[in-house]
Amino acid sequence: MNTADKGFQQEVAALMVEALNLEVDAAGIDPQAPLYGDGLGLDSIDILELALVVSKRYGFQLRSDDSDNSRIFASLESLADHIARHRTA
Repeated sequence: MNTADKGFQQEVAALMVEALNLEVDAAGIDPQAPLYGDGLGLDSIDILELALVVSKRYGFQLRSDDSDNSRIFASLESLADHIARHRTA
């Protein structure tokens, strides 16, 4: 179920670009493209940094040992969806 609207996806994309100093335009990130590997090219360190920024910004913790992390961080769309469902801020 997609609970995050396009505006919120863009907010999360902008947060990713800023937090990770990515050299891409947030608006140009395909919401369904993989965040790892051939998609956006993030690595495990980037994901850890992103999890920290998300927890500070949205008021809930993304745990490194969560068995759903591969699904949560699969794409911008899935990450924004997860944040939208769990955020407190």
